[in-house]
Amino acid sequence: MEETNMTDALAHAEGLLVEGHNEEAQELLSRLAEDAEQYVDSNCPTTDELQWFSFPSLFERLAYRRVENDPRELRSVGEPLDRLYGDLALACVRNGDYDSAMAALRHAVRWNPMGCEYRLNLADLYRVAGDPNEYLALSYSVFERASDARHLVRAFVNFSEYFQVSEKPKASAAALRAARRFGVEDSALKAALELAAGTDHDPDSVDDDEARDLLAQEGLPDGANAEMAVCLLLCASDAAAARDRNLAADLTRRARDLVGEGACMALLKLIREEDDEASPSGADGYAAKEGDDA
Repeated sequence: MEETNMTDALAHAEGLLVEGHNEEAQELLSRLAEDAEQYVDSNCPTTDELQWFSFPSLFERLAYRRVENDPRELRSVGEPLDRLYGDLALACVRNGDYDSAMAALRHAVRWNPMGCEYRLNLADLYRVAGDPNEYLALSYSVFERASDARHLVRAFVNFSEYFQVSEKPKASAAALRAARRFGVEDSALKAALELAAGTDHDPDSVDDDEARDLLAQEGLPDGANAEMAVCLLLCASDAAAARDRNLAADLTRRARDLVGEGACMALLKLIREEDDEASPSGADGYAAKEGDDA
């Protein structure tokens, strides 16, 4: 496989999806997936010491290392396979082929375990299939891995709905309060807040301390994983050093959205202090240590 050909083919398939040619898109993406699987089988053997991924950037790779503590050598397959399977899942859903969509999303998660949009979309399909355990497990897995506040909001809303059905109104209110605190525009959150207003699961019926305690009792955090903010800021520091100001600003904004302005500034201070004490550090030092993946 050549990456340019894969990228061009994906762009064409995505264009078909935009135009509503869903069956044609699914056929094309299925052929690409078959080719990709043959390539992986022939060229990317997985062992106890080696695993292959298709992280779209250094950030996901760094975050995976810090969150998963995977001791294996990680190598890039050199193709955007997570994007391929994510597109294939979308085409399958539009064509009503939910079993194939679930299979595609499981592949997407395998190739990019930090892709929380894949986890959440797969969770939604498990809910439709009547499997609440997988639905909740996938939603829960987002709390540790999310680098986008929108994904955290979706996970909290999922649990709020579950707590409401389980007749735990205060826990439902706490989850909605946690989701609302990110300040993200989200249609599901907006609808949930409108339905909750004035009820026993109104997020205003609990304060922040109560919400934190209620969520802790259910085994949930009340916010983002700070490790993800650290990874974003490490990569932002490297982007700034490389004079990629747009990327640095975007990564810093994402970190701020996750943990807030104050915590973000405190983490930046710690990172700079570590940079002063030892070099190389941050994502560049990490990349040099880890080898050829990007």
